[in-house]
Amino acid sequence: MNGTAGFRGAIFDVDGVLVDSPHERAWREAFEELMDTEWSSVRDRTTYRPERFTPEVYQQVMSGKPRASGALAVLEHFQVPDAQARVAAYADRKQHLVTQLIRAGEFRAYPDALRFILAVKESGILVSAASSSKNAGLFLEQIRLDVFVAEHGLPYAWVKPGLTLLELFDVNLSGRDFERGKPDPMMFLSVAEELGLAPQDCFVVEDAASGVQAAKAGGMTALGVARVGDEAALGEAGADLVVTSLDDVSVDALRAAALTPVSIR
Repeated sequence: MNGTAGFRGAIFDVDGVLVDSPHERAWREAFEELMDTEWSSVRDRTTYRPERFTPEVYQQVMSGKPRASGALAVLEHFQVPDAQARVAAYADRKQHLVTQLIRAGEFRAYPDALRFILAVKESGILVSAASSSKNAGLFLEQIRLDVFVAEHGLPYAWVKPGLTLLELFDVNLSGRDFERGKPDPMMFLSVAEELGLAPQDCFVVEDAASGVQAAKAGGMTALGVARVGDEAALGEAGADLVVTSLDDVSVDALRAAALTPVSIR
């Protein structure tokens, strides 16, 4: 692989960046089940209605946060009484559902993300995963890069038979417990340290405003991927470049430590 004089490390969030995961579905269905059963007595005291648990609520309130923090955030968002006392039940129910969905293959890798991460790796940049999700490994170990390369006719002879996305990473801190979650930069700074790189030598790929804020707080360049029409929110969070597809990012420009759209490279 070629060396690079630009960015030396790329840090990827998993849910929403690399994988279209069932996390949102699991959080939403777990909430609805609890409101219909164990929490039915307080339902009328909340602002919750099934149609109000939208993708925007998930993205703006929960995305990028550790499991317990995300559970508390949405409970408070819908003004559920005794929210703190309900976190464990909600988080446990969601985890049960999401594990079932993952094992049933109810997710997909984003093709643009796989093309991008393979091209970044090919360019000589170290790649790493940093997600608060403890389920990230379940996704990553099921995504076969050799199959993807063969199906799409990509020229990466170094992708050996059986190579998974999990095995591609030089560092993977997904699911590790940190004292402070995003938008605190602790996770990203820990990744840079394990890669042996200075923060300014890394760029972070994120789909959530809190993740972009964490990258910038850590002195890193932030690439925002707007999967749900949230370009404005990612830009306001400080992203250096916002795209709707990672196919739109110039990999050549990364060698000069620049985030540049393909159209103007």
